[in-house]
Amino acid sequence: MRVQLRRARFAGALLFLLFGGALGVWTARVPAIKHGLALDDWRLSAALLGLAAGAIAGQLGAGRLVDRFGSVRVAAPTALLEGVLLLPTAYAPSLVLLTVALLVFGVNHGILNVSMNANALGVQRAYGRPIISSFHAVYSIGGFAGAALGGLCAHAGWSPRGTFLLMAVITTALAAWSLTWIAPEPPPGTPDAATTATTTRLDGVYLLGALAFCALVGEGAAADWSAVYLRDNLGGTAGFAAAGYAAFAIAMTAGRLVGDRLTALLGPVRLVRAGGLLAAAGLGTALLVDNRFAGVAGFASLGAGLSCVAPQVFSAATARNPAQPARALSVAVSMGYAGFLAGPVLIGAATRAVSLPIALILPAALALLVAASAAAVHTPQPQPRSQPQPHPEPDARPSA
Repeated sequence: MRVQLRRARFAGALLFLLFGGALGVWTARVPAIKHGLALDDWRLSAALLGLAAGAIAGQLGAGRLVDRFGSVRVAAPTALLEGVLLLPTAYAPSLVLLTVALLVFGVNHGILNVSMNANALGVQRAYGRPIISSFHAVYSIGGFAGAALGGLCAHAGWSPRGTFLLMAVITTALAAWSLTWIAPEPPPGTPDAATTATTTRLDGVYLLGALAFCALVGEGAAADWSAVYLRDNLGGTAGFAAAGYAAFAIAMTAGRLVGDRLTALLGPVRLVRAGGLLAAAGLGTALLVDNRFAGVAGFASLGAGLSCVAPQVFSAATARNPAQPARALSVAVSMGYAGFLAGPVLIGAATRAVSLPIALILPAALALLVAASAAAVHTPQPQPRSQPQPHPEPDARPSA
């Protein structure tokens, strides 16, 4: 059984890897897509809005699908399609068709996001100890790998079509490998009176979603504004400016790699509180010091501090609604993703009234709010569940 459990964990990690890889390779080839269609920044933003809208719609709808059919039945087709659905974005001959292609990819991406997290949390319940942060670390690694692959293809002169075709082959192979070992999570079962009471308290789920929103505002802000801040406000070179987001991403990955051990040691509440304080203090101090190297260190602190917030929020969300855990998860995931999208916009809007260094106080302040609200992630210690079985034979049916 332990071998089957380890295989189920590895299979789930493969889903996170291909999920991050597909998004990373897309991000790396956005400039080529923009150039190929002769888009200006405004029209490119309109196309990217299709991706965002599709992802949020997919995430919101995925909860009902997963609760009804089980995470494997939902994750299987979306994982197989994740890389394939990138291909139409490279063949789209116009802005309208690019937007439609991104919308479809976004819906698939959002459904996969919720279903793979639901499956990972099911494996965590079977383990009886925290392991969810390790899945998110693999997602971060996948993003690095996808961006690196896209960069290498661009350097070699490959078109986005060739790049996405290669990525489709890779992601399909990873999905097929995952589905040979992936295990369906145990069914939710019949809720007792306590569970029914918990199910009706949706305010807790929305509070957790608000924490995810606050945390991912910082992630979105670091992705889009760290380089601008280091170059335009602190006088760094273009190469040095890129170090800001690199430091953020590396620190976030490192934090997630040790996040499960820290969760077991400190508990989720103290871990989220400490992380929020680290993120707020690190970025806030860097903004006060007003130095290039302090700026890089500040973004690294932001990444390390926020690294374990989303995994703990998602884990807690499923416990708020045990009868329909994926619906609660979809709310938290969707609100977090909305924060990631809103972060750059909020910072940009603030710069119309104040300077960028002052605007960047926003993610620091929101991280402080996460620390103050950390008690929201408190959940009972997970107990071991019946261990997942290997992938069922063709005549069997996964648990719904």
